[in-house]
Amino acid sequence: MYRAYIKDIDEFDYNDVPHKGHFVYGNLIKGNTNDDTDAIVGDLIEINDEYVNVEWWQSIKKGSAEQSTGLKDVNGNEIYVGDILEFGSVWLNGDESDPQEEDHTGIVEYHPEYASYVVNCNEMIYPLEQMASFDGYSVRGNVHENPELLEA
Repeated sequence: MYRAYIKDIDEFDYNDVPHKGHFVYGNLIKGNTNDDTDAIVGDLIEINDEYVNVEWWQSIKKGSAEQSTGLKDVNGNEIYVGDILEFGSVWLNGDESDPQEEDHTGIVEYHPEYASYVVNCNEMIYPLEQMASFDGYSVRGNVHENPELLEA
């Protein structure tokens, strides 16, 4: 599953595209290499040798689609590339009676070097699959609508 942020939501109403706020969710069709657009499309209705017919489609800027990680936060929200996560961690610095607590905020990215999804917190990389071991990891926003969350 993919999603894409569309700034002008009037496009959705004009094309009868189902959406949640400024996001359209569906399948990704990549445009030709020389094109500057891709598309998020609904389910397949019909296909044959001459054409493909989909339920609906929305053109998007090439490369702007964000993939679902297949994981959910503690509140049951699906996590996508581009989401901003907040989570806490507890560290022991040799003294078990004095645990150190830290709050983290970072952006979900796909990291090709690790071939996995990560949370990038100011260049500190946390594997997304290990978020279950952190305290209260949750989606707080996304880079399109809440970039100020990353400024702290």
